[in-house]
Amino acid sequence: MRALILSLLIVLAVPAPAQELSALARLDAAASSVTATGEGLALDLAISQPAPWRIRFLDAPPRLILDAREIDWTGSAGLEVPPAITALRAGSFRPGWSRLVVELAGPHRLTAAEMVTDPSGTAIRLALVPTDPASFAAEAARPDLPEWAAPDPAELPVLLPQGGGPITVVLDPGHGGIDPGAEREGQTEADLMLTFARELKEVLLRDGRFSVVMTREEDVFVPLETRTSIARSAEADLFLSLHADALAEGEAQGATVYTLAEDATDAASAALAERHDRDDLLAGVDLSDQDDVVAQVLMDMARTETRPRTDRLAQAMVAAIKGADIRMHRNPLQSGGFSVLKSPDIPSILLEVGFLSSERDFARLTDPAWRARMAEALRQALLAWADEDAALRGAAQP
Repeated sequence: MRALILSLLIVLAVPAPAQELSALARLDAAASSVTATGEGLALDLAISQPAPWRIRFLDAPPRLILDAREIDWTGSAGLEVPPAITALRAGSFRPGWSRLVVELAGPHRLTAAEMVTDPSGTAIRLALVPTDPASFAAEAARPDLPEWAAPDPAELPVLLPQGGGPITVVLDPGHGGIDPGAEREGQTEADLMLTFARELKEVLLRDGRFSVVMTREEDVFVPLETRTSIARSAEADLFLSLHADALAEGEAQGATVYTLAEDATDAASAALAERHDRDDLLAGVDLSDQDDVVAQVLMDMARTETRPRTDRLAQAMVAAIKGADIRMHRNPLQSGGFSVLKSPDIPSILLEVGFLSSERDFARLTDPAWRARMAEALRQALLAWADEDAALRGAAQP
């Protein structure tokens, strides 16, 4: 039995600093059930996507503990349960982890435990049967796993980049709300990119060297100008917009990294000067008393410094994605007049994670394991860029 429980644990290599739950997966209470069987209990817990998890037992009173790396258990308290279960409780219990507590009327043991993913969705399925008190007490008394008993992440030193503080990353899941973006087979670009942004956020937070801000945390519409304003308000070190478009004509496949097109720079500066309050354009520079010519010059000066940093960021991303053996577009580094990239003072990248118009890309984008590989590649890219950027900026100081 201990081997069964051990096999359920997915060990994360790096402990995470204290952060609010982002709920990578969510309980679907309507599709879940807790029922009595002829032999014992069956729990079928439908969740929105796979997540790391583990199970153990505790005594006095007897209870089953299901810990998960980011499952929002909202709705579990409303599930109908048989008399063999006295209560269901859920919540966050340590940074980045949530817990479902199943209080049992008497001692039980596991006979089956699995996470299944099929066309109907993902679910955690457990089967329990009654056992004698002595056997249950012995199982509950087993010491916790060494990895799980490590010091709380809040007590660990946080690794910082060479600049002396966390790398502030603004993640921008494209589209949302009334703008679903590209669509294919019931999937929307907006939903896929929000899922990927949440997963990438967790990868970065677990690293300990990043602070992450999202331009949207749910399926809502956010204007392009608001997205760039969020990045400036957060004093972001970099801005990463995530997309998965579809092409009506031609064929495109593989991840593609975009920077702002050179021929859009002047027009972008003029548009920003007209649409935004002057003091919102450049952090720390008050343009409210300056004329348009001075504003243009100051923004051009900011871009002169920011452009090479953006180029290095784009190159680091291409190198890391290729290094992870992830398929990229035949021209992986491109530029375009994307409004969301027009912040003059923040290195900004638009990443087409893939194209929904490509059958192969669609399969990748809907595969959690592939998305995890991409998220890890991006983490490596951002760290490589931050180290190089800090070294170059340090060398430039008098």
